[in-house]
Amino acid sequence: MCRNRHQCEADPVRPDLPNPCLCLVTDRRICDEATLVARIADAVSGGVDLVQLREKDLPGGPLLELAQRIREAISDSAMLIINERVDVAAAIAANGVQLGEEALPTIEARKILGHDTLIGRSVHSLEGALQAAEQGADFLLVGTMFASRSHPGEEPAGPALVRQITVRCSLPLFGIGGIDASNAGHVMDAGASGVAVITSILASPSPKEAARQIKRAIVASSLAARAS
Repeated sequence: MCRNRHQCEADPVRPDLPNPCLCLVTDRRICDEATLVARIADAVSGGVDLVQLREKDLPGGPLLELAQRIREAISDSAMLIINERVDVAAAIAANGVQLGEEALPTIEARKILGHDTLIGRSVHSLEGALQAAEQGADFLLVGTMFASRSHPGEEPAGPALVRQITVRCSLPLFGIGGIDASNAGHVMDAGASGVAVITSILASPSPKEAARQIKRAIVASSLAARAS
């Protein structure tokens, strides 16, 4: 069983992730920037617990401005983490940062952000998950679950990858990739603590209702697992 050897279990200030957790990952290519913040706020009102700001083409200044607008819109109703940009996460005192497999090492990000900030890592294999946990990640984003718009042509690993990782790793896992209300429960049944969603919420006519349906699905799976 892998363990996060860098995390201090006695640390009282690092935020706890909701379980189950619905994460919304942003993408300005799906909805125009003028409506993005409003759609994020709408989704949070429908049950999103965690917003990951992932806009890789935005330079630091505009990204910081967008992060501030999102923080103001969602207030304390959801947690906010920043993809890759540790400097932006530090500047707005975000709840955390999401790092790719080839991004800044976790220990270096921790030096910048401190021990009261969550650090997630994206992984695509059991080996990647074990390495991320050993290096001190707090949670893992596992993909790709199903065929998705954001990763065209990529062969999905499916929920089986989540199940494989849970056998060896105790960190919270969030499945990502092609997830909607119809299949979110399959990811949770495999052992995930939550799901991360892009298109099925942001492209929906009602982000609030889309988020509500996915949240209902993951809560139902979580309750069934605890009862069994």
